[in-house]
Amino acid sequence: MPKPMTPLLWALVCTLTILLASTVTVQAEPYRIHGQVLDPSGAPVSGATVTLTPEDQRYEKSSQTGEEGRFRFGELSHGNFRITASGRGYRAADYSLSLPEDANSEVQLTLQVDPSLTIYERIMVVGDPERVDEIPGSAHIIGPMELKRQKQGLDDIHRMLRQIPGVNIQEEEGYGLRPNIGMRGTGVDRSSKITLMEDGVLIAPAPYAAPSAYYFPTSGRMRSLEVRKGSSQIKYGPRTNGGVLNLVSSEIPQALSLDGKLGFGSDSAGQGHLNLGGTHGNFGWMVESYQVKTDGFKELDGGGNTGFYIGDYLAKLRFQTPLDARIFQQVEVKLGSTEQDSEETYLGLTDEDFAINPNRRYAASQIDRFDSNHRQYQARHFVAVPGGLDVTTVVYRNNFARNWFKLQSIGGNSISRVFGDPEAYAGELAIARGADSDPDMLKVRANNRQYYSQGIQSVLGLHRHLGATQHRFEFGFRYHEDQEARLQHEDGFQMSGGRMNRTSFGPPGSQSNRLSNAEARSFFFQDEIQWDRWTVIPGIRYENIDLTRTDFSKTDPSRTDPTRVRTNAVEVVIPGVGVNFDASQKVRFFGGVHKGFSPPGPGSNEFTEAEDSVNYEFGFGLGQPGFNTQLVAFYSYYGNLLGADTLAAGGQGTGDLYNGGEARVVGLEVSVSFDPAASSQSGISLPVQIAYTVTDGEFRNAFDSAFGPWGDVIVGDQLPYLPRHQFYASFGVRTDKWDAGLDTHWGSSMRTVAGQGAAPLLERTDAYAVLNLSAEYELSQRASLFANLQNVTNNRYIVARRPAGVRPALPRLFMAGIHFRLGRER
Repeated sequence: MPKPMTPLLWALVCTLTILLASTVTVQAEPYRIHGQVLDPSGAPVSGATVTLTPEDQRYEKSSQTGEEGRFRFGELSHGNFRITASGRGYRAADYSLSLPEDANSEVQLTLQVDPSLTIYERIMVVGDPERVDEIPGSAHIIGPMELKRQKQGLDDIHRMLRQIPGVNIQEEEGYGLRPNIGMRGTGVDRSSKITLMEDGVLIAPAPYAAPSAYYFPTSGRMRSLEVRKGSSQIKYGPRTNGGVLNLVSSEIPQALSLDGKLGFGSDSAGQGHLNLGGTHGNFGWMVESYQVKTDGFKELDGGGNTGFYIGDYLAKLRFQTPLDARIFQQVEVKLGSTEQDSEETYLGLTDEDFAINPNRRYAASQIDRFDSNHRQYQARHFVAVPGGLDVTTVVYRNNFARNWFKLQSIGGNSISRVFGDPEAYAGELAIARGADSDPDMLKVRANNRQYYSQGIQSVLGLHRHLGATQHRFEFGFRYHEDQEARLQHEDGFQMSGGRMNRTSFGPPGSQSNRLSNAEARSFFFQDEIQWDRWTVIPGIRYENIDLTRTDFSKTDPSRTDPTRVRTNAVEVVIPGVGVNFDASQKVRFFGGVHKGFSPPGPGSNEFTEAEDSVNYEFGFGLGQPGFNTQLVAFYSYYGNLLGADTLAAGGQGTGDLYNGGEARVVGLEVSVSFDPAASSQSGISLPVQIAYTVTDGEFRNAFDSAFGPWGDVIVGDQLPYLPRHQFYASFGVRTDKWDAGLDTHWGSSMRTVAGQGAAPLLERTDAYAVLNLSAEYELSQRASLFANLQNVTNNRYIVARRPAGVRPALPRLFMAGIHFRLGRER
């Protein structure tokens, strides 16, 4: 029988039990913090994001304020904390507290109105980068810091966009001068199937009448890039099948400063970028210049320059009332000028010559030259009044003129025909390589075109609370006009001793003399509804478009009497809806459905149909400190796919449109970003970013087409110039002085002609893998040195077989230079 405990031992056990229980009780005691977010008038702010972070930043908790602007955090231990509140249209507010001392106090956070943030919501397609995960659809933004790292080499827009899944790219001359960008299988020819904007304004040469991007904004001077796909893009239009790309220009500095970049590199490349500006009270200004040049990497038979020069100039002036004015107003004027001279050609190589020297350029391209100038004029007015109402109005005008003097035909046969079957045209091929010819055997066309686009657009925003939901209404309209004017001729040349000599002059307009006009009226309505953890955005767009093509006699350069006038009127309603559900603070699900639309051009006839589709997407997102991922599945079914006869696509340049009938595109987009050192205290960051896209597109009907990339189509034929797989990865190391990294992109081969099964060698591009390196070292807070190396392994591969022959990728390119900044902190 066990002995009973002595009184002393019993007392000791009881004491220890009581102390232990007390200790457990103290440690388990949950602290709570509650409070309210208010606007400057003392009214509650619903839908604000409140974030709580401990002093050691081991974790982060977030909450959304309800209708009364209240928030609450529970299950907290003792320690020091920081609470941050932010809301759309407000500057963030912070509050520091300690537990348990402040456990029972009411926290009040007052947000100050910042109308400038609402302006960005109106001119940007993604808006606040911190809120991109709240968009019920696929949206991406490359912000200022990341874009600075992407500005390597000669600032090719293709390279910058490779980190965004769902973006399809076809390189051409290696520098991205005239980009070929598509989204979710739309087609890539001259980026004509996406909505292209700068600062929220249509920027293609003639967005409705002639959208092919022979002018593209200079990406090297941009502050950020935005891509939006899915149902939420219908707000922008007119092209809603794939997505919208918005390039955001430099903003006016808050303090007087001069930012600059000077770089030098391979092939006598040079680069200069200067940005000078400041804000003085309610007035701000900025002037900017961006210059880039190179002698080119291609080796012209007989010698000569194959590079380019771009000179870009921009000025902004801003006037506004004080930020705390009862009715805030701002006026910003933007003026821009861009000139480009490039020794560029449509003439490619045969496969045989590419295998010997992929950088060769034939003698017959020696006088090919592209000259252009672009002028933009823009005035924006913004007004915000009490009650959550604001109006943004933009008046704009863009003028663009270009003349591409380039080889059109040899011996009466177009260069696309010659290089489509070089064995059958051996004599013409020999002349292209420099063999002597008879007079006028080579025809060089002056592709002289002038464009304008102008209009006015306005968006009214209204924020309202209705019961337990909050609504952000947007009503918008745009009136737009644009025109393309062609006055083209051909001169005859003779090849003699490897040099081209002019032997005849063509009169102006003798090859093409016509006007293509468009007049469009569009309206949209959108309501962003937030309720609890749900966000729903229904929207509808209306487009009313009048298209006119006026042909004149090729002997009538003054255009006194039209020979033919074609008109086409298009009216369409484009609905869409997107849904986002926050399953938790870290996990969200989203999806949407919308009508896709792309207007036919003035080259349409009574048989031409508009391009239309129905598009679906469903996605999943996971976000937490140091790790973010997004996975999106998409499906598009085209009722009619349109093709256009352009020289860039290897056609005759007539602009005629072809109905492709039904087509289906399905795919998956994956993006992952994380930093394995995010939780360490080492001061080192190791950012990793991965993007992957798989796409499958095919025709769903059979037809015969005179459009070269399609040809005779049967059901199941794969769409041309659509890679099945695209992969991008980047790895970085960042310290207080160093910012270094490597990135790689890989793509599968693409069909160049519609078909099934394994593509024949002469009907596909090459699969490729490219590695790039970059590094920047901070000398001081005012200056840093940079160096980058593109295509480290000097990989040689075929990027296209159009317009005429094989096109090479950019070979190894080295650039180095200095970034500097003078003036006060921004």
